[in-house]
Amino acid sequence: MKSQTRGGTRWRRFAVVMVPSVAATAAIGVALAQGALAASFSVSGQQFQVTAKRLHGKGFVQYGANDVTKNGNKPVAVVGINEAEITNLCQAVTIPTPFGDVSMKLTAGEGGKQVEATKLFIDADDLSANATFTNVDIGVAVDATNKGPGPATPGKDGRGAYVPGSFAQQADEVEFTDVNQRAWATSAGTFTLPGLHMGVSMGAAKCPN
Repeated sequence: MKSQTRGGTRWRRFAVVMVPSVAATAAIGVALAQGALAASFSVSGQQFQVTAKRLHGKGFVQYGANDVTKNGNKPVAVVGINEAEITNLCQAVTIPTPFGDVSMKLTAGEGGKQVEATKLFIDADDLSANATFTNVDIGVAVDATNKGPGPATPGKDGRGAYVPGSFAQQADEVEFTDVNQRAWATSAGTFTLPGLHMGVSMGAAKCPN
């Protein structure tokens, strides 16, 4: 019995140590070069929630693609933004463990400060928001887009794989408010997170709508 108790304690310590590392490296990709990340990004196959009060982007592109994940293929809409400013960012993910679900919730860009990102790519399969586009082109071929950062270079494992010549849309600028999306992967050239806070707890994770 004593041996079993010690084993359970070690599992909990392991999870508490590893969970912040997973959140920092896998969920947000802070300070990694977009080119290097796209070449080796392996999608876990676990979705996460991202919400924001406001997202303003310069240089926008959106197109359909397929992510090859550890749990099979996932059809996604890839959003690419050259420069993004985000207010009240929240990201939540629930990780299954041998002793129950562990939730991780990350917040930043509150109190008048904004999250800033460059060469931002988000692979999502569900999005709700209020949106305003400036100088939008709808129906442009994905490999002919020139307003956003361009289609993400598909990784060797198939992340972000798209069909050349397929449907895409682009805009000089975009304004999203009350954003709520379900994502499978996010990458950025730079990601600046003022007021970053991450909480870890038992149970399911959820950001406010």
